[in-house]
Amino acid sequence: MTSLMERLWYGKSRPLMLLSPFAWLYRAVAEARRRSAITARVQSLPVPVVVVGNITVGGTGKSPLTAWLVDEIRAAGWRPVILSRGYGGNSSGYPLLVTQDALPSLAGDEPVMLAQATGVPVVVDPDRCRGAAFALDNALGDVLVSDDGLQHYRLPRDIELAVFDGERGIGNGALIPVGPLREPISRLASVDFVVVNGAVASDEMGRVPLSGFCGFAHPQMYAMTLQPTRLVNLISGETRSPESLNGKRVRAVAGIGNPGRFFLTLEALGANVTAMPFPDHHRFRPEDLGADADQILVMTAKDGVKCRGFAPDNAWVLYVEAQLPKAFSDSVLAKLRACSGPPTF
Repeated sequence: MTSLMERLWYGKSRPLMLLSPFAWLYRAVAEARRRSAITARVQSLPVPVVVVGNITVGGTGKSPLTAWLVDEIRAAGWRPVILSRGYGGNSSGYPLLVTQDALPSLAGDEPVMLAQATGVPVVVDPDRCRGAAFALDNALGDVLVSDDGLQHYRLPRDIELAVFDGERGIGNGALIPVGPLREPISRLASVDFVVVNGAVASDEMGRVPLSGFCGFAHPQMYAMTLQPTRLVNLISGETRSPESLNGKRVRAVAGIGNPGRFFLTLEALGANVTAMPFPDHHRFRPEDLGADADQILVMTAKDGVKCRGFAPDNAWVLYVEAQLPKAFSDSVLAKLRACSGPPTF
């Protein structure tokens, strides 16, 4: 998404109102495709399916939430498998089982990042139903977690999680192309959980009050934060604390859905940041990674998997982890048990 579209969509006004007929057409087509996909799909799979997604365009923190969720599910005794569309990858064949050293140009940047972060099987296929069948045929696990699959309606699902960026919310509240919404806000009535990433008030249980967020409420709405955990050199593997950036000159590059959040995180750590945003899933080149002699080059984990082969010696990756309340974990795991029974240890 371009910075221009971000300004137009994530403000309060609707300068693109002249495009309203296209927004109505977009909604009609999307709803027709949803009905058709739901009608065509099998009603269930022999294992539970958890879908993590959003109804807005742009980065919301889905991948860190997916990694956190997979860790929680695995710690409770299940064997989760991640399903991904593999956006940005260009494999000659699907389904594709992603290893930790897979090429992002084939598998996509987010699947490789998730494989490295979680260590669980990651299956890439633009057709998530085919990817799910591959995971089941090969006995890869007993819970399927679909990363960014809320609108992939042919895939049956038992639990749905919708994620929002707390600062940007729903933007101007309009559907594409007038605003950033992929689906109407009313879609949230059918999801099981809503997660708000940052910049939102919550109670002592981590729940967002029923007074709502951006004009809507949900009985299972929780607050999430992203916590920087470590700084790792892409070449040497040296690890430092995130606080080591305090007072340092940093050239920050980010090819993610909401690069501004990454830059603010670095500034909160005390870094003197020169921000270099790129489009989401940008294919980096060596010339994108230039930095002054007294600067530290810092990027996201998602970008790091693409730059490892040509990164300079001063390139570092800032890793973050999702932090969510225990009440949310307990609720998700309880629903998962209701879908599948207790895990087989």
